[in-house]
Amino acid sequence: MKKLVLLFLLAFRGWLGFSQSDTGSSLPAASGGSYALVAGGSKGIGYGIAEALAKRGYNLILIARHLDTLQAAKKKLESAHPVHVYILAIDLSFEKSADEIAKWCQDRDIHLKVLCNVAGLGGSKDYLSFPLDSLRYMVRLNIESCMALSLTLMPLLEKNAPSYILNVASMAGFAPIPIKNLYSATKSAVVFFSYSLRYQLKDKHISVSCLCPGPVFTKPEIIKDTKEKLGWFGMKMALDPGTVGEVAVKKTLKKKLIIVPGGLAKISAFVIRLLPRRWVVAFYGRAGKKKK
Repeated sequence: MKKLVLLFLLAFRGWLGFSQSDTGSSLPAASGGSYALVAGGSKGIGYGIAEALAKRGYNLILIARHLDTLQAAKKKLESAHPVHVYILAIDLSFEKSADEIAKWCQDRDIHLKVLCNVAGLGGSKDYLSFPLDSLRYMVRLNIESCMALSLTLMPLLEKNAPSYILNVASMAGFAPIPIKNLYSATKSAVVFFSYSLRYQLKDKHISVSCLCPGPVFTKPEIIKDTKEKLGWFGMKMALDPGTVGEVAVKKTLKKKLIIVPGGLAKISAFVIRLLPRRWVVAFYGRAGKKKK
């Protein structure tokens, strides 16, 4: 099986258009005073994206629930890069959060060039194992916050165009996954939303991208879960948050629509989208039963 996969990789390497390294930086830095807002930017993929933006000279607005992690991220980023970092401790699942954030930016006449909707909820528990209030929280955070911030901050993005929106989904958004039923459904919604929004905002010179990574090792439990359910294949496909953030920002600023970091993940995403959904859901169902 391993040999077949390796042969498949070599055969399709050039055709799918990926290189050995996806992390090179060849993009122009931001102009002075430009800001990027990263919702969910205090840790994990969000922090990786924030760091990649800071390297390019973007000042930052980081939003998350917990002030302590925000303060730590601010200190680290400002120490490493000549940028200014605002932090806002806000729960993005609340209905009024998007309006409050937009008003905060408008009151300060923030020169907003990039909006990154990263905040989301996943984990090992999902439909049938989460209580209803937690499931509703996942829907609000994964879909509603992305939709609401894109709309309320659109006037600022249009004012400062050309500008960019980066929505963070997942490879889970390409297929139904029984053990992550609601999570994959919410990420699928983000993918479809991004496709349509890109078309809607084309004339406003706002480019929309959607990041769909495979496993990203942001927590020890993700490493354990990946190893148990996807084995060596999942471990080979997994990336660290810094690498994912760098690829995401690089491709976003190049106006790429769907961004899948890593060669193996690109091929997997391509194959998943080709296969009948009933086959894919059966494969994921069997993989989910490995952990017993």
